[in-house]
Amino acid sequence: MAGFQPQRLPTEGRRRAAVAVALGEDAQGRPSFLLTRRAARMRTHAGQWALPGGRADDGEDAAATARRELAEEVGVELPAQEVLGTLDDYGTRSGFVMTPVVLWAGSRLQVTNPEVREVASVHVVPLDELDVRPRFLTIPESDRPVIQLPLLGSLVHAPTGAILYQFAELVLRGRHTRVAEFEQPVFAWR
Repeated sequence: MAGFQPQRLPTEGRRRAAVAVALGEDAQGRPSFLLTRRAARMRTHAGQWALPGGRADDGEDAAATARRELAEEVGVELPAQEVLGTLDDYGTRSGFVMTPVVLWAGSRLQVTNPEVREVASVHVVPLDELDVRPRFLTIPESDRPVIQLPLLGSLVHAPTGAILYQFAELVLRGRHTRVAEFEQPVFAWR
């Protein structure tokens, strides 16, 4: 994360949100991150792959939002000194400017207590599984390419797929890759 200058987006009528890219070790001691599957009964983005996160409260910065949401959604509480940095903001079609916050959770990544109303499942994913080629699709509704990240026998779409792709580019490959131009699939626009 050192030396990376994240790009910020203006809110322009959208709401601020943050997600947690929580890093640590899996049960085998491998470098890993936390990924969730949203509950099927959620009003928005039901069943989608997601990083723990949500809307910022009034006066709350991105790091505080990501830490609060990580605790609320999966039961992992981290102090402010575990924030490693941020990635580029991502503007969602559902009306948010999302800031990804990278945090160090260490072995706490293995001990989760998901909020069942929001989270269907929690996955501790080894970082080397991010060493995949993304897929890019064209859709008639947008001139921007839709990104799909093959992961866990499924496809993770933007915004989560874009954020994880940028993280992998930066951390695994040392490349400062921007992802704001990647589109979400139409089902994620609501």
